Amino acid sequence: MHEGHEQMFRRRFFISTLLSIPVLLYSEMLQEWLGFSVPTFPGSEWINPVFAVIVFAYGGVPFLQMAAPELKDRSPGMMTLISMAISVAFVYSLASVFFPTESAFFWELVTLIDIMLLGHWIEMRSVRRASSAVDELAKLMPDTAERITDDGDTEEVPVSDLSEGDLVLVRPGASVPADGIVEEGDSDVEESMITGESKPVSKEPGDEVIGGTINGDGSLRVRVGATGEETTLAGIMRLVEEAQQSKSQTQVLADRAAGWLFYVALGAAVVTAIAWTIAVSFNATVIERVVTVLVIACPHALGLAIPLVVAINTSLAARNGMLVRDRIAMEEARNLDAIIFDKTGTLTEGEHGVVDMATVDGVDADEALTLAAAVESDSEHMIARAIHEAAEERDLTAPDATGFEAIKGRGVRANVDGNEVYVGGPNLLTQLYRDVPDHLQHFADEAGQNAQTVVYLVREGELIAAFAMADVIREESFRVVDALHDLGIEVAMLTGDSQDVANAVADELGIDTVFAEVLPKDKDKKVQELQDQGKLVGMVGDGVNDAPALTRADVGIAIGSGTDVAVQSADVILVQNNPMDVVRLVKLSKASYRKMQENIVWAAGYNVFALPLAAGVLAPIGILLSPAVGALLMSLSTVIVAINAQLLRRMDLSLPDVPGVTPPTDAQTAD
Repeated sequence: MHEGHEQMFRRRFFISTLLSIPVLLYSEMLQEWLGFSVPTFPGSEWINPVFAVIVFAYGGVPFLQMAAPELKDRSPGMMTLISMAISVAFVYSLASVFFPTESAFFWELVTLIDIMLLGHWIEMRSVRRASSAVDELAKLMPDTAERITDDGDTEEVPVSDLSEGDLVLVRPGASVPADGIVEEGDSDVEESMITGESKPVSKEPGDEVIGGTINGDGSLRVRVGATGEETTLAGIMRLVEEAQQSKSQTQVLADRAAGWLFYVALGAAVVTAIAWTIAVSFNATVIERVVTVLVIACPHALGLAIPLVVAINTSLAARNGMLVRDRIAMEEARNLDAIIFDKTGTLTEGEHGVVDMATVDGVDADEALTLAAAVESDSEHMIARAIHEAAEERDLTAPDATGFEAIKGRGVRANVDGNEVYVGGPNLLTQLYRDVPDHLQHFADEAGQNAQTVVYLVREGELIAAFAMADVIREESFRVVDALHDLGIEVAMLTGDSQDVANAVADELGIDTVFAEVLPKDKDKKVQELQDQGKLVGMVGDGVNDAPALTRADVGIAIGSGTDVAVQSADVILVQNNPMDVVRLVKLSKASYRKMQENIVWAAGYNVFALPLAAGVLAPIGILLSPAVGALLMSLSTVIVAINAQLLRRMDLSLPDVPGVTPPTDAQTAD
C-alpha cells in the first residue's frame, strides 16, 4: 500500500508541478512582486483557470478521496484540512472568472497542491515497508525432499507431497524438510533459528527434529510427523502474521495538529462571516474574508513539517548504521520503558569461546592452550574453533600434530612433540580413568554453576588443564545495559537457553528481567507480558525465533547480521551489528521528535498569527490581511520549517552525554 501511494504521489507531484508553471508565469500578482512580464495573446486570460482546473483534478482530487475516511470516522486530519482549503480556493477562483472579486487564488491553489503532493511523496517514501517476513520464513523450508521408498531407494519429491509417516533421508548440510522423529543416524542439527539455542543439538534415533533446521555432518533418516500448516515453522509464520496485524495504529502528530487546525479554521470562518455581516451586511467582501481565512488555514508548512524531519531522520540514521522501516516506531523509541534483548547473537557472540581456564602446577595457561590448539588443529567442531580463536587472540602458534583421532562422544587425541595428548569432556576422563585434581574439580564445579561447558587437557596420561567454554558476551553489551539504565530504561533478556545459562549472563550484565527456556511460540507472549504492565516495549533480536516478538513489540529492532526474516519483521535494523546503536536510536528518536514539535509550532504559529488578521480583527485600525500577504506569510513559514528541519543534520550521535558509555565509532552526518 505504501509503495503504491509513494509512486502515485511522486508521479502526480512532477506532472502537477509542470502544469503549474504556466499558472505561475501568468499570475499578475507574482509578476508584480517579481517584476517580470510574459507575452499575452488572445485567450491567454484562460491559462490560469484552465491549468488550475487540470492541476486540481489531477493532483488535488486524491486528497479529497483520502479525506472521505477521515470525515466518515469523524476524525478530521491533514487530508480534511487540505481538502477544505483547496476546494474553497478552487470554487472561489472559478467564481472569480465569472463574477467580479478582489482577486483569485489560482497560483496559491496550484502551489498548495504541489507542496502537499511533495510532502506526502516524501512521507510515503519514508514509511514504506515492504514487509516480507512470512516469505522469508517460507524460504527456510527446502523445496524438495529425498523420500525413501519401500525397496530402500530414494526419490526426490516436492516437500508439499510429503505425508505423515513418510521416511526421508536428510544428507549432511541439508535442511530438514518436515517435523519428524529420527529413526536412524547420528548428527548435530543447527536449530538456533528455531529454538534460540546457540549450540548445535545432537540427534540420535528417537529424537525429534524440526522442519527448516540444518543438518550437520551426519546422515539422518527421519519419519515425518507433521507437514504443511502443522509444522513448527508454519506455527511461527502464523504468529508473525498475527503480531503484524495486532500492531496498534498510532495517530501521526501532524494529523492531530491538522485536526485541531481544521476546527479552528471552521470556527474562525464562522466568526468572521458573522462579524463582517453585522459590520457591513452580507456582500462580496464577507465572502472574500471567509475564503481568505479558509485558504490561509491550509498548512503549507504543516504539510512539510513532519515529512522533512522524517526524511532527514531516515538519512541520518542510515548514515550511522540504523535503517528505519517504520517511522511511527522510530518516534515511539523515545518513550520506551523497557527493551528486551535476545541473548544469543545479540548480547552474546552467538558462538562458544574460552571464557576461563585452570592448569596444574608447572604448566602455564599459554602452554596448555597451545597444546590444545595443536590437538584440535584438524577438527571443525565448535569447541575446536573456540580453542583456535583463544590461541590466536594470545598470538600463540600451535606445533604440528600427528595421528589425529576423533573419539566419538568423548573428544579427540593426537601426538604433539612426541606426547600423546587428549582434549575432551568429562566422558574422556571416565574412559581414561583419570582423577581430577582438587583445584581443577573446584574450577569445573564453578563453571557448571555458571552453565559453562568444561573441556579437559590430558598429556601423557596426566590431567594438566581445564577450559571453561560458554557463549561469549559481547563487550558492547556491558556498555549498552549501563547506558540504558542511565536513560531510565528497564533491560530484559529473552532466550531459549536454560535458566542457569540465562541467569549467569544476566548477573554478569546487570539485567533487570530474565525470560529463559522460552519456546518460539511463547516469545511474543513475554513481550505482551511487559506491555500488559503498561510499558512501551522494544525488542532486539536476530533470529527467526525472534520474529514474532519483534513484530509484537512497540519497537522491533533487528541486528543486521541476523536472518532475513528478523530484519523483515523489525521496525529498525542495526546494520553494524552493534547493540550500542540501540542507545543511539533512542537519542535520535528524541531529537527527531523535538524537531517535529518545533516545526509544528512554527507551522501552527503562522496560522495563529495569520488567521485573526485574515478575519479582520485589526480592520478598525486599517490593518487588513490581503490574500497576497497571507500567501507570502504562508511561504515564509514553509521556509522556516524547512530550515529548522535541516538543523537536525547537525545532531551529534557520538553519545558524549550518556554517563558511563564509551562513544562508538564516529557518528556520520546525513546526506
